[in-house]
Amino acid sequence: MASFSSSPPPAKSPAPTAPPETDNPDQTQTPLPPPPGYGVTGILTRWRHEDTLKRVSLGLRILGFVFSMLAFIIMASNKHGRGRNFDEYEEYRYALAIAILSTLYTGLQSWRQIYEMSSGKEIIAARNLALIDFFGDQIIAYLLISAASSAVPMTNRMREGADNIFTDSSAACISMEFLAFFVLGLSAMLSGYKLAQKTYM
Repeated sequence: MASFSSSPPPAKSPAPTAPPETDNPDQTQTPLPPPPGYGVTGILTRWRHEDTLKRVSLGLRILGFVFSMLAFIIMASNKHGRGRNFDEYEEYRYALAIAILSTLYTGLQSWRQIYEMSSGKEIIAARNLALIDFFGDQIIAYLLISAASSAVPMTNRMREGADNIFTDSSAACISMEFLAFFVLGLSAMLSGYKLAQKTYM
């Protein structure tokens, strides 16, 4: 009787298993979109936004310079004889001094912005510049409203007695300072917005 050698049965290969199911299959296949502000489109949008802010700020500073210069010229030339000279009244001297200070500030700021926009070079570091713009606009705006408010009662009293070219010139100077205050007030709000957007602060 022949003997047969028994060989072990072949090993069974494991059955393929299906991949685990997920609640949202599309989530693993579709990459998430980049966060807003990144990518070429986001960078271009941010550049356009910053450029618009710079142009608006420059426009406000130029308007402030024009109104301050007019206030300075009107009050400095307001001399029409004894009792009708601006330098005889403390309120008008104060209004003239603030008009000169505002003219210098807005003139220098306008020149700086025009130079930076045309050359692409920064005169002052961005962090220091943001603080200078924010506090400088607020201080000059406060001084303008202070000077205009102090000259209003004096002008009103004079106009009750006699309305002449001296009182008209004083009223015109006061009006220019009020307009300069309004413009620099808007510029201060814009400076505060730009300061809040800085990531390094």
